[in-house]
Amino acid sequence: MSRGTTRAQRGRVDAPVLLAITVLVTLFTVLPMLVSITAGLSNNFSRGLSSGLTTRWIEEVWSLYGATAWRSVLLALACVVVGLLVGVPCAWALARSRSRMARLFEELLTLPVAVPGLATALALILAYGQLRGFRQSFAFILVGHVVFTLPFMVRTVSAAFERDDLQSLDEAARSLGASFLQRFLGVLVPAVAPSIVAGSLMVFTLSVGEFNLTWMLHTPLTRTLPVGLADSYASMRIEIGSAYTLVFFIVILPMLWGMQALARWIENTHGSSPGTTR
Repeated sequence: MSRGTTRAQRGRVDAPVLLAITVLVTLFTVLPMLVSITAGLSNNFSRGLSSGLTTRWIEEVWSLYGATAWRSVLLALACVVVGLLVGVPCAWALARSRSRMARLFEELLTLPVAVPGLATALALILAYGQLRGFRQSFAFILVGHVVFTLPFMVRTVSAAFERDDLQSLDEAARSLGASFLQRFLGVLVPAVAPSIVAGSLMVFTLSVGEFNLTWMLHTPLTRTLPVGLADSYASMRIEIGSAYTLVFFIVILPMLWGMQALARWIENTHGSSPGTTR
């Protein structure tokens, strides 16, 4: 029996095993969420579905905490906008520079990812807490989220900017008399659009679900969805907390699906992006 035939047979045997492992891991991950959703739709969690289904817990959560859902979405979208305005130019600069200072800046940029969120939040409070108006504003939490998520945008996009063909396109556009802004917005950014969308999706996901940093930075008027979820679990009955989880899914999942659809459309239009790791 040839070596190629043996590999083909081994592949046919391994495929069902890998599929079974994937299904088990998916069930292990999704099952707790399904249990929580069921609790949010039942009249009494201790009695299970036999107590009947209801939406009154969802209605109660929405009436009390609906503002936190939209605040989380706006915060995540603002974080994406800042990440695009700051992270994409930084990614281009780091991709083009080979200096030791650029590498040092890149490592410093990733420090908030390695440091616990509570430590980052404490550092922001110590540095800017004296500015009372800023400390109590929505912008204070936004700064914390940008500090945490910006490295993901920069890393993802800078890997795409390092393609050799982009440097050739940049030089060609420069030889034709295009300014830097024309080259950057008209040539370079469209060429790495799939990576930019992938980075934006990552930033949005991380921001909308961030708890530790937000818990330290928030005020009663700037509470977000994860913080409200923790409060509901700590101070109310389990049905309320589970309904809060369901509201979280209802608000966030359609936006994530929309961004993923946009990413697929851009990838089909501009071509697949390069890998997002160095």
